[in-house]
Amino acid sequence: MITKASSKIQPNIASNPLLQILLVAYAGIWIWAAINPVYRFDWFLENILTILVIIALTATYRRFPLSDVSYTLIFIFMVLHAVGAHYTYSEVPLGSWLKDTFELSRNHYDRIVHFSFGLLLAYPFKEVVWRIATNNSLLSSLFALTLVFTYSGSFEIIEWIIARIVDPKAGAAYLGTQGDEFDSQKDMALAVSGALITLGLVAVFSMATKTKDRQAK
Repeated sequence: MITKASSKIQPNIASNPLLQILLVAYAGIWIWAAINPVYRFDWFLENILTILVIIALTATYRRFPLSDVSYTLIFIFMVLHAVGAHYTYSEVPLGSWLKDTFELSRNHYDRIVHFSFGLLLAYPFKEVVWRIATNNSLLSSLFALTLVFTYSGSFEIIEWIIARIVDPKAGAAYLGTQGDEFDSQKDMALAVSGALITLGLVAVFSMATKTKDRQAK
């Protein structure tokens, strides 16, 4: 049974086949992405935060394991990021195909990932807040939305700082602005939009579950 935030979570990876599959799958994808990336230094820059996230998830697993749902959502986001790091975000084939197919002005893969940041990580953020700060659904959702906005904005600042201190070519590849001076603002807006969708769906599902429970009684 796949656990969610309200389920009893056992901090034992040996008895969690889903988590084992996610770990093996991500390891394989990460190794693929590390082999001959389009721009090695950009790949290195993109993976700094990836390594920090993996360390944090590993260090907290025994004392504060997340639900299967949260780990699955995190896995999907990290796969999207690994693909972007391998090709560089402005040159991912999927984005190029979308650009050619729909006659877009640029490769929008980075936009997809920023939207996915909010869409996929809002639930894990909400779960963490729910479990350590408040079990009020509205407040935990507001905190989760704030975390998405804060981390999204912080990452844009980190990107800018790194781009200023590394060589111009690597910095341009890392930023992936593709000539859009409002790229950062659009990325943050997409992340917040994704978070609002997820948190809205969680609220609807929660209300539907409560209604069903009341009717059952």
